[in-house]
Amino acid sequence: MIKSMTGFGAGDYEDECFKVHVEIKTVNQRYLENSFHMHYTLGAFEGDITKKIKEYISRGKLDINISFNDLREKKASIIVDKGLVEAYSQALTSINEQLGLNRPLSAMDIAKFPDVLCVDETANDMEPAKAAVLSAVEAALRNLVKMRENEGHNIQVDLLKRIDILEGYVSQLEKLAPDIVAGYRQRLIDLVEQYLAREDIDENRIIQETALFADKVNYTEEVVRLHSHFNQFREIIKLDEPVGRKIDFLIQEMNREINTVASKANSVGAAQIAVDVKCEIEKIREQIQNIE
Repeated sequence: MIKSMTGFGAGDYEDECFKVHVEIKTVNQRYLENSFHMHYTLGAFEGDITKKIKEYISRGKLDINISFNDLREKKASIIVDKGLVEAYSQALTSINEQLGLNRPLSAMDIAKFPDVLCVDETANDMEPAKAAVLSAVEAALRNLVKMRENEGHNIQVDLLKRIDILEGYVSQLEKLAPDIVAGYRQRLIDLVEQYLAREDIDENRIIQETALFADKVNYTEEVVRLHSHFNQFREIIKLDEPVGRKIDFLIQEMNREINTVASKANSVGAAQIAVDVKCEIEKIREQIQNIE
């Protein structure tokens, strides 16, 4: 089953130590690209999260938002910036001397200044949180994949309808082929008769026109290949794997074949059908840009 590259999934994990909420949104992207939005303390888990994502997703641009609450008793420590303490002390002493004040400095006076004291939030060991985060990420990924599969099913139904339409157009081209060949044959006969009526017969020109006849109007091979491409398309979208790149290549081949048919046919009716075919192919191309 094909999967869409757009989707959304959310997942949660909560126990007595951690509470985690994860939201993942995906949009079209040729390759896999992850954009993380989470607290810096979870940065050490980015590699593990990426590995988990690759188990579920192969293509797309992902926005991963992780809300994390550490419910454990804090083991925070206070860090003193000793250099800043010395600088503030000297500055206050200078002010006292300049103003002739005899005010002793206290630790409380200096501690009130910005950045003298700061809390070390990394005091708690974060390794136990990894399992909680990955559990929430996996739950979000499962929900995301489910949504991508549902959307992929809708795309698949539409694509199969369009392939049926293309099959119908190509069948019309097959029906036109005999008349196109007959018309070209008659024009060739008329041309040969004109040359034969002349005294200065250009035998080389007759040979050239005859040689061109078989290849110029016969697009049987292209039609056969188009039918083969349609069958391949139907088989590929049934595969349980990412198929976007395969289908994209197949669409290029279809477009190449129909261009050749249009150039060979030299027929207004065939040319119009070829335009219709190319329009349908373009619609399919737009759709598969959203397939993983």
